[in-house]
Amino acid sequence: MGKIIALANQKGGVGKTTTAINLAASLATLEKKVLVVDADPQANASSGLGVDIQQVDTSIYDCIINNTEPHEAIYTTDIDGLDIIPSHIDLVGAEIEMLNVDKRETVLKRILDPMRAEYDYILIDCSPSLGLITVNSLTAADSVVIPVQCEYFALEGISKLLNTVKIIKSKLNPSLEIEGFLLTMYDSRLRLANQIYEEVKRHFQELVFKTVIQRNVKLSEAPSHGVPCILYDATSAGTKNYTSLAREIMARG
Repeated sequence: MGKIIALANQKGGVGKTTTAINLAASLATLEKKVLVVDADPQANASSGLGVDIQQVDTSIYDCIINNTEPHEAIYTTDIDGLDIIPSHIDLVGAEIEMLNVDKRETVLKRILDPMRAEYDYILIDCSPSLGLITVNSLTAADSVVIPVQCEYFALEGISKLLNTVKIIKSKLNPSLEIEGFLLTMYDSRLRLANQIYEEVKRHFQELVFKTVIQRNVKLSEAPSHGVPCILYDATSAGTKNYTSLAREIMARG
């Protein structure tokens, strides 16, 4: 049975999509079968994995709103064992369209549960908001990875996200766990980055991943080529960091 992991933080620019793309690619390279579900209308995970979003016929929007069979929305990528259900700008309006849907918080769960039999990991790239689609993602997931940027406002907003997780756990998904806090864009030369690292460690202790994602130019460049970092530069620090994270998540079972 596959594990569903949501990547969420309502603060934008924290490395959430970068993590979705590169963690998925690393897991697939370690011979796991992986599906990325792009639940962000910006569709950056889709383009970052080589999907031409102008040419997408069927996306996660169609699965949610038109009850399209999810297999019809799956696209393969350049990495063996890594598939994606892409996003579409129409997803912006999906929250309003879902308002009259029965059990609207569990639509994504109903779509993804049957897919567990076919994949070892299903990673959901959430949008940087705490709207209905993100609530759906957290309701469908077994656990959530929370990327935290090593910058001044890093801890701002985390309490809001943790509160959302708590509400979803109590009302919609009792088995939802925090997989871990992932420190991203870390530069060991900066005193501030080290202070934030210590602060997050002090706050969340064993919930913080041992792996830290360093600031790395190759990680920033790879999406513009439509490939994960492992295909762009297999020897880069970014590739090594995400391979280490994949191993850490696999070790946790």
